[in-house]
Amino acid sequence: MTVERQFDLPRRLVAESLGTAMLVATVVGSGIMARSLTSDGALALLCNTLPTGASLVVLITILGPISGAHFNPAVSLALTLSRRLSASDCTLYILAQLAGGIAGTMIAHLMFGLAPLALSTHGRTGAAQWFSEGVATFGLLAVILAGLRFERAAVSWLVGLYITAAYWFTASTSFANPAVAVARAFTDTYSGISPASLPGFIAAEFAGAGLALVLMTWLLQPQAEIQLLAVEARP
Repeated sequence: MTVERQFDLPRRLVAESLGTAMLVATVVGSGIMARSLTSDGALALLCNTLPTGASLVVLITILGPISGAHFNPAVSLALTLSRRLSASDCTLYILAQLAGGIAGTMIAHLMFGLAPLALSTHGRTGAAQWFSEGVATFGLLAVILAGLRFERAAVSWLVGLYITAAYWFTASTSFANPAVAVARAFTDTYSGISPASLPGFIAAEFAGAGLALVLMTWLLQPQAEIQLLAVEARP
C-alpha cells in the first residue's frame, strides 16, 4: 500500500477519491439492499459485511499500484509519520478521500432512488463504541504495517479479511476509517452514523492508528537491524 512514484500526484489523488467512493458506495448500498431484503439483524449485517470485505480486496489490488490504496485518513497519516508519504501529499490524500467518500454515499442513494444526501439520525456513541473503533483501527493499521513488512502482495486480502472479521467482533461494526465515518453521516439508512456521533468515532480511530504505529514500528524492527543502525550512527 505504499506509493508507486511513477504515477503523478493528480492520478494518485483520483485513485484515492475513486477508491474511497466505491468503498463507501459498497458499504451504504449493501446496507440499503440488506434492509430491503430482510428484517433479520444478523443476516442484514452479513449482507453488509461480505460485499465490503470483497470490495476492499478488489479496490486495493487494482488501485494500490497507483496511489497505495489508502482510502483512509488514518492510514495516510500513519504512513506519513513513518515517512512513506510526504506531509503535503497526505493533506491532499485526505481531502480526496473525504470528497470521494461523500460521493460514494450519493452514488449509493441514487442507485436506490433516494435523495443524494440525508443526515443520519442513527446515534452511535458511548465508551464501548469508541473503544471498539480504537480497537478496530488499531488492528487495521497493524495488519497493513505487518503486511507491508512481510507479505506485501497479500495486503489486499489481509485488509479485506480483517475488516470482514472486525464487522463481527467489534461493537461498532468496525468503521475504522474517518473518511468513511464522515461519508456515512450523510445517509439515514442502515449504515449511517449521526453527525453528533462523529467526533468520538474519529478521535478513537486516530488514537487506535497512532497506538498501532508506535507498537508496530518497534515490533517489526529486528534486533539485528537495530544493532546495525546503532553501529552506523557511531562517529
